[in-house]
Amino acid sequence: MALDAHRLAADFASLLEADDDHILLAEAALTIARIEYPGLAFAPYLATLHDLAARVQSRLPHVAETRDVIAALNTVLFDEEGFCGNCDDYYDPRNSFLNDVLERKTGIPITLALVYLEVARRVGFPLFGVGMPGHFLLKHYDQDGRETFIDAFNSGRIMTADDCQRRLDEIYAGQMALQPHFLMSMTRRQILTRMLNNLKGIYLSSRKLKRALAVVDMVLAIYPRSPEDVRQRAGLRYNLGQLRGAVEDLETYLKMLPEASDADEIRQTVLAIRRGLVTRN
Repeated sequence: MALDAHRLAADFASLLEADDDHILLAEAALTIARIEYPGLAFAPYLATLHDLAARVQSRLPHVAETRDVIAALNTVLFDEEGFCGNCDDYYDPRNSFLNDVLERKTGIPITLALVYLEVARRVGFPLFGVGMPGHFLLKHYDQDGRETFIDAFNSGRIMTADDCQRRLDEIYAGQMALQPHFLMSMTRRQILTRMLNNLKGIYLSSRKLKRALAVVDMVLAIYPRSPEDVRQRAGLRYNLGQLRGAVEDLETYLKMLPEASDADEIRQTVLAIRRGLVTRN
């Protein structure tokens, strides 16, 4: 089955019609995977998440504390199932697709966190994404409002603020200090946007422009008034020979940012494309 980017973006947008707290993350992530697997069926993967949650639930005491739930999640996901971070091929696009992560039991921080979050949700253990620079974590609030940070990429390790700083030191060679906003909870839309931006970077680096365009369409389904993404879509459309769509996006960009630093250049580009279209006709 061929990729139908317009239908895919519409399906993705329909999932975003809910309030943020009610966006179905697993279904949205599987919709993203249809960029690579257009005929992907969701049911088997949703069933896998349900089965994993049932196994976690069976390990919980009648009254479960935070540490009990985390221990049960870690036992099922990491000890029994063997989920682990893909350090050997971090930029493999399969690491960004929930179906592949569930089948291969490996992924990047955000997709492993998504599996962890979705299994935890099914046992009534609420978690929130934490978009720390360079590394995605999860956070749980207990009844007293205390925070527990969890690193799904590293077997569900509990992280302290000092641990987070050490992780930043590893990623940024000691050049980035931990800031309070690094550990703030993300909305579901923000989580999906981060997943999409990761995938977009992979597709652009491998020059898979049609797939990159499908990703940008999804980002714009989340944030339709994002000038940067509208401009990037224009560039992708232009390079794919979709000149009318490129002009439409460039003109939309100019309406959004009429005083942008590149506005004059964009106007000249629009004129040049329009002249080319007239010549073709």
